Amino acid sequence: MEFIAKVIQDYADNFTDKEPALLSQLNRDTYLKVMYPRMCSGHFQGRLLSFLSKLVNPKFIVEVGTYTGYSTQCLAEGLQADGRIYTIDVDVETADFANDYFLQSEHKSKIFQLIGSGIEILTDLEKNTQKFNSGVIDLAFIDANKEQYLDYYQLIIPKMRSGGLIIADNVLWSGNVVEKSIGDEDTEALKKFNNFVVSDERVERILMPVRDGLYLIRKI
Repeated sequence: MEFIAKVIQDYADNFTDKEPALLSQLNRDTYLKVMYPRMCSGHFQGRLLSFLSKLVNPKFIVEVGTYTGYSTQCLAEGLQADGRIYTIDVDVETADFANDYFLQSEHKSKIFQLIGSGIEILTDLEKNTQKFNSGVIDLAFIDANKEQYLDYYQLIIPKMRSGGLIIADNVLWSGNVVEKSIGDEDTEALKKFNNFVVSDERVERILMPVRDGLYLIRKI
């Protein structure tokens, strides 16, 4: 489902900063070589992630769901000089693909890959991140197993600083979240996640109809 008419999206794209050349190549190669290329954030969403990261100016980012690493590099653009992004994914094959591009990135010294279950790694985050000193996350991006979104959120939110930002992707799920006749496990999990967040008094939030839905969640 397209939430915005293509002519309007194209216009918005034309008045948005261009993506770096490396990310343009990564996007092309994702579509040529990797399954489910639509999972790649791409130009418009990628520039939004970069913009938000620069506003937060984080020292510590956690990303759940690396895929081919496009969003990772966008988020890394806003890191402080001594900042780090830890990106988690269970898929070794796509992690290797992403790493090839991380090694070409100007942010390569700030990107750290963690391979394994997002739940397990987040549960013991201090152990899994060698220089996780303060226990404070500035920015988190959730874009992995939809059925575990609420679990990721519940593990991340206590570790975030006040004013920290969580971004959750795919929360509109091609519009399925508003269809009463659609009740598959992913859709139901996202409905549960959205309903939980909207009533969580620890945060303020805005759900944006960007691509497949981005939920911006700021810890109070």
